[in-house]
Amino acid sequence: MTDSFIANFAEILPFILIGFGAQMIDGALGMAYGVISSTLLLALGLPPSKASASVHAAETFTTGVSAISHIAHRNVDWRLFARLIIPGVIGGVTGAYVLSHVDGAVIKPFVQIYLTTIGVYLVWRGFHFPPQARDPKWVAPLGLFGGFMDATGGGGWGPVVTSNLLIQGSSPRHTIGTVNSVEFILTLSISITFLLHLGWETFTTYTIGLLIGGVVAAPFGAMLARHVAPRTLFIAVGTILTLTSLFGVAKWLGYIG
Repeated sequence: MTDSFIANFAEILPFILIGFGAQMIDGALGMAYGVISSTLLLALGLPPSKASASVHAAETFTTGVSAISHIAHRNVDWRLFARLIIPGVIGGVTGAYVLSHVDGAVIKPFVQIYLTTIGVYLVWRGFHFPPQARDPKWVAPLGLFGGFMDATGGGGWGPVVTSNLLIQGSSPRHTIGTVNSVEFILTLSISITFLLHLGWETFTTYTIGLLIGGVVAAPFGAMLARHVAPRTLFIAVGTILTLTSLFGVAKWLGYIG
């Protein structure tokens, strides 16, 4: 019995660690859970279909815990939340429908090139300008596009929405908290169809590991977002955005298998 438990725990531990690390970054910076989890699962030798299914299923739960944590730490701007939620869900549902007819990979590389540029700009701005909070004006179209890209590209809500809100002058802490909180509703609306279609076989060892690690990490990510200085958040978001987007571009160009 003990040997069986140890063997099962040893099998699930790498996925718990992946989920924990990815959610810490996502909860603190408002992006990258899907990208980091998928990349590391593929590096461990998982087939792309299983990696995608595991990450999407686990993310439904981790985003819920992350949202609760950000609300508890008062990181959510409810006016911004209300402006994002409906366009985001519409974009996500539309993207899920379009994905069954058009390959989302066709437009994803161009979005990643754009996000790489945005990431470099955010790092530069973090070093050169003290971030000053302003009310963002371009919100509904951003939510629509971010939701669409999240569904068709297998991720993109955080990188697209968080980075563009920061460029418009939105408070880093409240941007990250709000985008993470909206993401729970968005992910749920997209994943319900996904889970109903695939059934409970989606929940594998990989899913459970990612879920456990992500749920444990979620409160710490929200705490970091509240206490880290805005300038540091700008630079950190820009760095993560640049690295993950460059990875996607390199993969598209064939430099990474």
